[in-house]
Amino acid sequence: MKGLRWRYTRLPSQAENALSEEEGEEEEDEGDTVPAPAPAPEDPVEPQLAEASQVLGASEIRQLSLHLPPRVTGHSWSLAFCTSRNGFSLRSLYRQMEGHNGPVLLVLRDHDGQMFGAFSSSAIRLSKNFYGTGETFLFTFSPQLKVFKWTGSNSFFVKGDLDLLMIGCGSGHFGLWLDGDLYHGGSHPCATFNNEVLARQEQFCIKELEAWVLS
Repeated sequence: MKGLRWRYTRLPSQAENALSEEEGEEEEDEGDTVPAPAPAPEDPVEPQLAEASQVLGASEIRQLSLHLPPRVTGHSWSLAFCTSRNGFSLRSLYRQMEGHNGPVLLVLRDHDGQMFGAFSSSAIRLSKNFYGTGETFLFTFSPQLKVFKWTGSNSFFVKGDLDLLMIGCGSGHFGLWLDGDLYHGGSHPCATFNNEVLARQEQFCIKELEAWVLS
């Protein structure tokens, strides 16, 4: 008597300062001599944006989402602030952040066309001291994506007053700083992230800036 052969059908599965201080499941095919091909890895969950970004394209958004903390994977992105709508003002940025507690993705394009920014583990706000956690990082697309994560050497993540927003610090330099009019900024290597200069030059002029709340 010929042995019965069972056919298995695999169902498709459904598819991330003024410086005050320095411091698959695997399936077994038992009856076949030729092993079934391994299932393809699931695509990462792409973020849903409430509106289109004027800075990042679909490719940049997809790449950045792979480096976000797992706790925000799949969260929607809401545009809380953009210079084209709210003007070039750090005070305006703080006002738009009021009422938000979730992490923020700060993205900008300078007049050289370079795209870079920072992920802050909590909302951007006025502060006397540095705040944030080791989830905070800097990034640049100059010319391809580079992400600079926390080194553990200090905890100078984010600090903001009315005249300056600072992200990352060490030896008197900031990884990324933006002035009160959100038009001038700078980037220097710093101990917090061991980053490179994010733009082509250490000082730059901002053409467009957006702050996305991930919640």
